[in-house]
Amino acid sequence: MQALELENFLPYRLSVLAQLVSESLHDLYAEPFGLTVTQWRVMAALGRFAPLTASEVGQRIVMDKVAVSRAVAGLMERGLIERATDRKDRRRASLRLSARGRAMHARIVPLALGYQERLYEALDAGERQRFDALTERLFAHAKTLRDAG
Repeated sequence: MQALELENFLPYRLSVLAQLVSESLHDLYAEPFGLTVTQWRVMAALGRFAPLTASEVGQRIVMDKVAVSRAVAGLMERGLIERATDRKDRRRASLRLSARGRAMHARIVPLALGYQERLYEALDAGERQRFDALTERLFAHAKTLRDAG
């Protein structure tokens, strides 16, 4: 039987890298803004694509309905997002950032982009371009594998 060397297993390595990056980024906004990772992802999606339903937010940030629902509830409770019922379909509710949410989003975005730039410092310009291209190819292929399986 072939051994699985977890430390060399690509899905594991990608997961660990993503977790490490997510935690590092979270450290920038968790305490000063009181947001969880999921709450920030919801705000980031709404900051760019609003209005969205909770289901559409979940699809954009690739998180399950329960996590998105909890994040939305917490953000609504704090007055950071607003919900509006669709006039044509009363079952459909759209979400968007409130004025307070937009102000907070505007303060966090530069922190997030600054972190991204510091992370990219490990790569030169050519490596960064190759990394971005390879990442896109892996994303596309992973989606194909998921859809096929």
